[in-house]
Amino acid sequence: MTKQKSLDSVKKAAKEAHEQASVLARALPYLRRYTGDTIVVKYGGHAMVDNGLSNAFGNDIALLKQVGINPIVVHGGGPQINAMLERMDVETTFVDGLRVTNAAIIDVIEMVLAGTVNKQVATLINQAGALAVGISGKDGGLIEAQKLMKHVWDDSIKRERTIDLGLVGQPVRIDPRVLYALSGSGLIPVVAPIGMDKQGQTYNINADIAAGAIAGAVRASRLFMLTDVPGVLDKGGNLISELTEEEAKEAIANGVITGGMIPKIETCLEAVKAGAQAAVIMDGRVPHACLLELFTEGGSGTIIRPNHS
Repeated sequence: MTKQKSLDSVKKAAKEAHEQASVLARALPYLRRYTGDTIVVKYGGHAMVDNGLSNAFGNDIALLKQVGINPIVVHGGGPQINAMLERMDVETTFVDGLRVTNAAIIDVIEMVLAGTVNKQVATLINQAGALAVGISGKDGGLIEAQKLMKHVWDDSIKRERTIDLGLVGQPVRIDPRVLYALSGSGLIPVVAPIGMDKQGQTYNINADIAAGAIAGAVRASRLFMLTDVPGVLDKGGNLISELTEEEAKEAIANGVITGGMIPKIETCLEAVKAGAQAAVIMDGRVPHACLLELFTEGGSGTIIRPNHS
């Protein structure tokens, strides 16, 4: 029996095919630009707990690898850690968003981050058709860490005081050889932000800070910081699409950038200073945010570049 299609259905299919071809044609120059480059993506926030967004994220990371880009994913896991600590009836406290961590808590954090969450993120990418391998910063000596001491202003004494956060660390050295080995073998590294000092002590590291340090060490073309905000906003609530290092520092000094955005900007600045070509703070609640940033003219979020760019 001869298959027949209405003229309207043929026209609709032709229009859809034309739109798809146009999208590919517009993306081609960007594909060429980033082929062979390394992109570090900090994955967390709403994008990590929304099933639709997390599946789209896995597909996007797999696509990047398939078109010749080398993605490295560094993930958080605060809500998952909180849930496990609640199940275990363990109380925790925070100072400026950093969890005060003792020996018992660090064991739980490592179990959740380097275990459950790490494998879940790798699985998202594997299910999308790529090959992802979950590691922690302890594997291959990737992240050498040291104890982080938090300094806060105390109005009662009119000076800064130091708060001991316990086993919270900061990177002091990144050895990217394990990342190069995985990426060079066609694999996608998925990194849990756990580090270790020279004495073998394990430290919990903020995922933003870990991603920034890794992006600088591998001289990434881009550091993508997936957040729950559109990017950096001016005082009128409008998105600032681009900042140089100097402009970002001025925006902090002038009170344009405030609150929790300041440490994210500082992380981006450190990454750029250490060797990353640029860093982007973007809205992880937008589906395919990474692809929009790389493969469209307008991009998404706020890009921070070196002063000389």
